[in-house]
Amino acid sequence: MQNYLPLLTKSKHYTKGKQLPFGYFKKYNLMITSKTKNGPASATECKATLNAIADALYVIGGKWKLRIIVALKDGNKRFNELQRVIDGISAKVLSTELKDLELNGFVTRKVFTGTPVIVEYELSGYAETLNEVLHSLSEWGAMHRQSVKKSMKNRKPVEAL
Repeated sequence: MQNYLPLLTKSKHYTKGKQLPFGYFKKYNLMITSKTKNGPASATECKATLNAIADALYVIGGKWKLRIIVALKDGNKRFNELQRVIDGISAKVLSTELKDLELNGFVTRKVFTGTPVIVEYELSGYAETLNEVLHSLSEWGAMHRQSVKKSMKNRKPVEAL
């Protein structure tokens, strides 16, 4: 019997029935290598790596979370400032995403009592752990954009640069 890995769906919940077989990554040359030895990872290491990736995507995945984090890298911002900086985000979605980011320790909410009450959002120290990930993602995105432009110009599939 074949072992299966759970997939995350758009609803961000693990679902029964929507799963990938372990051999999927080998079939498409998406090999996960072992951290302790040379060569392919064992099924246990593979599952642990995929679970870690799934956890990371659950916390920072989606259309808006990383955009909010990047917008807050410039400094503290109020709600309306964030909404103006991030094109296309509605107030309801921004509110929900800020609550999620606060719950996961990436954003802190500061309330200044007075007239008027001022609420500012800032990145926590924990959000700094994403710097390397954001840098790598930015570099990959720029490289991918160039690959897509080149492939559209040549009318060929996307290839590595």
